[in-house]
Amino acid sequence: MKQTYLIAGIALITLIYSCKKEPTPAAQNNVNNNNTNTGTISDTATLRGSATSSNAFPNFGFAVTYGTMSSNAAYVATVKKEANYVTFGNELKYGSIVQNDGSFNYTTADALYTICSNNGLQVLGHNLCWYSQQNATYLNGLISALNIQNGPLTNLMQYGDFEAGTGSDFTGWSNLVGGTAIGSFSAVVDDNDGGSRAMQATVTTPGANAYDMQSIGTAFTVTPNKTYTVKVSIKSAAAGTVRLVMQNTVYQQDDLTTTPGWATYTWNVTITESSPILRFNFPAAGVYVIDNVTVTDPSSGSFTPPTAAQSAAVIDTALHKFITATVNHYKGKIKVWDVVNEPMSDGNGALRDATNYTISAANIGNQFLWSQYLGRNFALKAFQYAKAADPTIVGFINEYNLEYNFKLDSLIAYVAQLKAQGAQIDGIGTQMHISLQTSQASIDNEFIKLAQTGLLVRVLDVAVNTAKSSSFVPDAPTFASQAAMYKYVVQSYLKNVPAAQRFGITVWGLTDNESWINTPTVPDFPLLFDKNISKKPAYTSVIQGLKGL
Repeated sequence: MKQTYLIAGIALITLIYSCKKEPTPAAQNNVNNNNTNTGTISDTATLRGSATSSNAFPNFGFAVTYGTMSSNAAYVATVKKEANYVTFGNELKYGSIVQNDGSFNYTTADALYTICSNNGLQVLGHNLCWYSQQNATYLNGLISALNIQNGPLTNLMQYGDFEAGTGSDFTGWSNLVGGTAIGSFSAVVDDNDGGSRAMQATVTTPGANAYDMQSIGTAFTVTPNKTYTVKVSIKSAAAGTVRLVMQNTVYQQDDLTTTPGWATYTWNVTITESSPILRFNFPAAGVYVIDNVTVTDPSSGSFTPPTAAQSAAVIDTALHKFITATVNHYKGKIKVWDVVNEPMSDGNGALRDATNYTISAANIGNQFLWSQYLGRNFALKAFQYAKAADPTIVGFINEYNLEYNFKLDSLIAYVAQLKAQGAQIDGIGTQMHISLQTSQASIDNEFIKLAQTGLLVRVLDVAVNTAKSSSFVPDAPTFASQAAMYKYVVQSYLKNVPAAQRFGITVWGLTDNESWINTPTVPDFPLLFDKNISKKPAYTSVIQGLKGL
């Protein structure tokens, strides 16, 4: 029978930089501020050394980012000294890897991996499937591409077919040749839209300014700051340049490099004013025939949306492709992965989906609910794809607020369901984003129940600005209370989780200033080192807890 483990991670695997934490109960908080001085430790003691020498657990780690690891030698040296494992803060998340065209870019992640590997640090991959920090623009685009358009979109551009008018005059267009430009406009029969006329611009000598020879259309009405699609058919005798300009009071442009013969060119432009005018400027000599100009709102018109099965299929493929590519990219290098991150909702602990979680307008580009399309099996698929890519990896499912029974019990039940369906889940990461007021009883209960699953568990950081004051300044008693809480978590972990199930502790960051909890408006100091990489009382208390002092 395969042995499974429980990982406790002290600086609370803060898997999400935007992690929302529920308020912690104030009852049963029996932190003893004096218990951080019950034993002395050697000046040469380290966190990882204390963990392994006392047989507490094999791994101690920190979350790190490329920016700091690539620029601060003292920081790297401290991580190397104190830890044997690191977790990437952002570099391996979907939104960091997947580009808008669906391609994968591992450049920054590879660079960070090289730094860590060169310093003897193993890497825990974080993460393969989450609802936040996604490239939701790309994923939603996959679904939108399945829409079937019912009829043509409304064309906002009047007289874009150049049929109206007589001779070299075109209704709705003002053609100008001035400055130093030499050229002319004329009507030709060689059109591209089934009509009888097109506009030809013959540029003998381009002007000193692109607008010395230009064709100006009629103003039309749009919704400001919305993206519209401009399409135009151009036939040029040779390679040349035609400049599209959207201007009333605000100037926007796009230069089209034309090729011989007819071709249709597209410009997707976010128009910033309500009554723009489309203009054609001719900055290069040549003969250009212009026809079939349209301006449309891609979101307008009538569409037949894809079926649920069609949407599920394309999203399933995207998940499969990303997990397979990423695990294979680091095969033999990254041996432990956070496969699924934060699947449960905050309200009642149910699986997070569109019925209990609304993506705000501000997050529409970076949040995506896989469960909305793949249902409760999205996590099952994630583990199946990860294990298929590399059967040897150790795979975790992570969640926060497991100090609350409703969420703890829901996650444990969900894990049991997934395992019954064949998911090979090796561990549970508990993101203990706790504070000085967190109940010790809830911490004990959390470890006891997680240990009963037979799986690995990771944990925590301890916030000290519990009032969320913008002017908060910690004092010595505050740091003593923080140290006592850190020590209690370590002691509870060792007491309630069998040794064979302890993977180790991950602190989400090294120094206070880099913590996701510390913000410009709400300062906090939740980690083991201060901004100068100096040890805080919490550092000593963790070692004391590991050594049983």
